[in-house]
Formats: sequence, structure tokens, C-alpha cells
Amino acid sequence: MTRPVVLFDWDGTLVDNWPVIHEALGIARESFGLPPWAFAETMRHVSRSGRESFPKMFGEEWRRASDMFYAAFEARHLDALMLLPGAEACLDRLEAAGFPLAVVSNKSGLFLRREAGRLGWTGRFEALVGAGDARLDKPDAAPVRMALGGRPGFWLVGDSDTDIRTARNAGLRSAVVPYAGGPALSLNADALCDSLAAIPDLVAFSHGIN
Repeated sequence: MTRPVVLFDWDGTLVDNWPVIHEALGIARESFGLPPWAFAETMRHVSRSGRESFPKMFGEEWRRASDMFYAAFEARHLDALMLLPGAEACLDRLEAAGFPLAVVSNKSGLFLRREAGRLGWTGRFEALVGAGDARLDKPDAAPVRMALGGRPGFWLVGDSDTDIRTARNAGLRSAVVPYAGGPALSLNADALCDSLAAIPDLVAFSHGIN
């Protein structure tokens, strides 16, 4: 039986690079004389891709702010990259059960693929789709369709309202593992899990696999 692709968000779901994102955004905001944000506020605003969130944050100067952000982020993101608890074991179990894996992220596709390469994970995923790779970014369904490439999908695993909206727009089920310190969810996921350890059992059960 052909297994559907299991899609994952990246930041806050499989890996933790939010402290670097928060720091880089703070540098950009400071250069524009804007007050710093609390960590959860950064997560709430940057859950959308840069091409969506930066014009709202910086107006007509958003491209210059984006350049500042990415310069600060690029300097540290690979060295600071950390796996979230249970991420590797979750992927191992899904692979062992025959489920193809893919990533759909609002992180720039260039940086997403660099991070996957640093972890030695590039070959684990059928697709690594980031911001700017598709016509539109999450929560639009376009990056999901790109990641699936015509194959069936069922679950999208993430940590935020953006991931829930993306799953709904793509006709998938959402499974959310909240990120510690992130903003509270305002939408109901199809499955709310305490940890990534619950994901393989959830996926297997939904497909009648013992």
C-alpha cells in the first residue's frame, strides 16, 4: 500500500532556531528605531514568510530591513541550530513504517536547505520547500502542492496557527506540537500532541497500521 507523505513544518517543529531569528529581527528593528519585541511576539509575526511579514513590519523600507535581518541571521543560524526533543526518533519511526517525509516551511528555501544539509537530513525528505520556492507561501496551499508533487498527503505536523491554516487550505489534517514559549493557538488543530513522540502512532493509527 502506498503511504501518503507526512509533511512537517521546520522551525519550532523539528528544529529550534527561534533565538537566532528573534535576535536578528531585533537588530533590524533597532536599526529602524523600533522597540524590541517579546519572544512570543516575534514568533507570532514571523510565522509568515518574510515577503508577507516584513512589508507589514517595516513598510516601504522592508527590503532594507530584510537584508539586515538575513545578514544577522546567516552569521549564526547554522552554528546555533538545534534539534527539538524527539525529532530524530519521530522521523526514524515514520521512515521505518514506510511513510515518505517532506518539509514545508516559511523559512527562506535557501536557508532551510542549508540547515537540512548541516544536520545530514537532506536525503530524509522527498522535498524541502521554503519561502519563495512556490508562487505563494504558507498558509497558502501552493508550497504543500509543490512538496507533494502530485502524491497523496494526509498529515501536516507543525506548531502554529499558520500550520493549521495551511493544512486546512491544502485539504490535509493538522497535528500540532506546541513550541515552548510560543504564542497560544487561536485555532483548533485536528490533533494536539504533547510531543513529537506521539506523531508516528497518530499517523499509523489514522491509516490502520498496528
